[in-house]
Amino acid sequence: MDITEFDYDLPESAIAQEPLPKRDEAKLLILERQSGALRSGIFRDLPDLLSANDLLVLNDTRVIPARLRLKKTSGGKVEIFVLQEIGPGRVEALVRGRIKEGQKLLLAQGVELEIEQKTAEGKYQITFRGNLSVKEILSRFGEIPLPPYIKRPVRPEDREYYQTVYSSQEGAVAAPTAGLHFTPDLMNRTKERGITILSLTLHVGWGTFRTIQSADITQHQMEAEFFEISPETAHTINNGKENSRRVTAVGTTSVRTLEGNFRNKGLIAGSGWVNTFIYPGYRFQVVDVLITNFHLPRTTTLLMTAAFTGTELLRKAYDFALRNGFRFGSYGDAMLII
Repeated sequence: MDITEFDYDLPESAIAQEPLPKRDEAKLLILERQSGALRSGIFRDLPDLLSANDLLVLNDTRVIPARLRLKKTSGGKVEIFVLQEIGPGRVEALVRGRIKEGQKLLLAQGVELEIEQKTAEGKYQITFRGNLSVKEILSRFGEIPLPPYIKRPVRPEDREYYQTVYSSQEGAVAAPTAGLHFTPDLMNRTKERGITILSLTLHVGWGTFRTIQSADITQHQMEAEFFEISPETAHTINNGKENSRRVTAVGTTSVRTLEGNFRNKGLIAGSGWVNTFIYPGYRFQVVDVLITNFHLPRTTTLLMTAAFTGTELLRKAYDFALRNGFRFGSYGDAMLII
């Protein structure tokens, strides 16, 4: 399957650079898969667009301030993008800037880091020296890692706005952006409608920013991401499927977690690593309805959405969105695919 089938012309002006003042005032493109019908709405109307019997599944991961910016004594700039903690005071990270193994860099007074070694995948293992934990270092000196297509400096308010209002489990380096449109009031109205809200965790990794480089998409290798599904969530979903309740997934990260942990006609509770790659031709086992943002060309999230809608129907929806001023990307608008 050729990756060029999932390329399209996206003007820079269509990529949202700023969040909306009110999260739930984002536009919502409603797509009915069976009829192919498209119509525009507003995200705050979501409870009325779902069925009272639905199960709404959220990803409760929380983004860490994973980006550190440093200067070498020579004046050169180094950027550290922390991917995960691999031991006390030790992390795996991406590095931008000229460095070498064994090099030591001063982050701040009393905080030094040492570049240990480069892995075969091009990542670095780094050790922090000092009295602060990794969490404390990132909290004090780190920056929220906005996507590279947001072409402006990170601001203090991004620390909260680039989080879902229900985020609670720290560990992601990118937000599950379909969830950014929810507000506490919208959550309450959803519950009042009778919709059951469930949570799982997928710590979204840096691979979500990557475009697919393989000409044949089947050759692309997904980065593994840590997940956790509680017994309660698994039981409620399995029982719901047996009783014809729809599973509505908020975001492609929720879809990847659910579909990647379906075994023998049921969702399995537990924790571990998932690298399920979903592209057209995939048969969905768990998810019936998808809420998602508009994705950039040649991304795994775009391919997953195409698998859910069908490639031609998604192309029609994206054409509609571009013609009607929908905003693309993490701070952009949303789709409800029924």
